[in-house]
Amino acid sequence: MSAQGRGPTGRELRVLPALAAGPVDMPFPILSWSEDFTHDLDWNEHSHPYHELLWNERGASKAVVGARVWTVTPTLGLWMPAGTLHSGSAAAGTRCRASLFGFDAVAPISPTPVAVEITPLLRLLLERLADAGLPARSRELTEAMVLDVLTPSPHELLLKMPTSELLRPIADAVMTDPADRRGLAEWASLLGVSARTISRAFNAETGTSFARWVAAVRAQHAVELLTRGWPVEVVAERVGYRSASAFGAAFRRTTGLTPGAFRAP
Repeated sequence: MSAQGRGPTGRELRVLPALAAGPVDMPFPILSWSEDFTHDLDWNEHSHPYHELLWNERGASKAVVGARVWTVTPTLGLWMPAGTLHSGSAAAGTRCRASLFGFDAVAPISPTPVAVEITPLLRLLLERLADAGLPARSRELTEAMVLDVLTPSPHELLLKMPTSELLRPIADAVMTDPADRRGLAEWASLLGVSARTISRAFNAETGTSFARWVAAVRAQHAVELLTRGWPVEVVAERVGYRSASAFGAAFRRTTGLTPGAFRAP
């Protein structure tokens, strides 16, 4: 059961419990859930006794585990192991999907959250399992096929957030406006430290450089706009690139995919 309400920003807030991993009574080894969201929505930090495969039929959403933020889309899903504390958010107009895997019914594909490519075959199989009237033998075969093709993806839309007081102003500014073009020298002058100090802090807290972290923020924001049908040229400008070609090259370096992979159908 979940409690619902409105946060101070007017976004819908759903409060779910934190449950330990373990077997629960499920009619099938793999259950399906879907919902269309008419309001911007946030979930509190919670966990489930079963494994989840999160993906979207339409739009983009976010899942947060600690300081790591994944963007979930119609082509890139996220495996969430049972018992993993996570929070999330979704924008109005998103159609979220989830497949729930019984803890004692399937072996997890990963003990930690990991991206999963939602291929046309996997999508077709998951949609078939959403049919409550599917004959038992057909369901059994479809479940076996899902488990056979369900594998971690080499691509993911993952961002690790810095948490120190030093980097928080930078992170807040770039998350609010991905087109912010201030570089290390400008931030160093503004914060009264050396550019080397900021660079070292980013590497220590996020495992990547300042420039690559900014590129990851821009890629995640771009995906949200692309899945809503925004033209690539407009998205490029909105996330801080001077041309669609420069945006496309940076996006491919960051994600391993082209912007077209996330365009709304």
